[in-house]
Amino acid sequence: MPQAKLRRDLLVMYLGSSAESLEAAKRAVHLSDSVLRLCLTVAHLNKAMYFACDNVLWAGKTGLLPQLDQYKWSHRSFRYYLFALILNLTRDAYEIHLLMEREARSHTPKSTWSSSSPPSPYHIMNEDPSLPATSSPAAPAPVNLPKTVITIVMTRLRRQLHMLVIVLRSNPPLLLDLLKNSCDIFIPLERLGIYPTGPGFVGACGLASSVLSILTIIHPWLKLKP
Repeated sequence: MPQAKLRRDLLVMYLGSSAESLEAAKRAVHLSDSVLRLCLTVAHLNKAMYFACDNVLWAGKTGLLPQLDQYKWSHRSFRYYLFALILNLTRDAYEIHLLMEREARSHTPKSTWSSSSPPSPYHIMNEDPSLPATSSPAAPAPVNLPKTVITIVMTRLRRQLHMLVIVLRSNPPLLLDLLKNSCDIFIPLERLGIYPTGPGFVGACGLASSVLSILTIIHPWLKLKP
């Protein structure tokens, strides 16, 4: 009797998760940002399909569907899960891109250059004291051009990395969502045989993801919205 009750409770939980994902997809359809609307709607639909496949697997394991090909349905469910995680990571990357653009605009003097025209290499070299100085934007190119180009690229990369750290530090919900999705994605990659990492690593990723999920439950403001 207790075992039957446990099975019934698990079925209700799985069905509830599928319904919740469908409701989240319905809400995401009305977002004004087209990229967020696409990523979140399709991600939630794939998550609903993942839970639906889990329901079928549960029925097979409990004997309700004894002829079920559990390997095929498990493979199918993890494909839906993987696609949902890829879309979630795409959403995170898009959010980071928007915030980095906003951060760059807030620290760029309007008198330096217009937003429509990118800075020239000469401006970057004159702006950074570690780079060779030039007398004016029309000055001749330095003799050691490859080294100068590498220096300019490294300077830009350092600025972008610094800006990324600032953005993530000032947006804990986005940071937690990025870390959780990054941990979760190794689970379907391992199960589908796309990127085998071993059960120990997958277990550690699952544990880290669970801890991050608990944090968002204890502190709801850490959950990324929408």
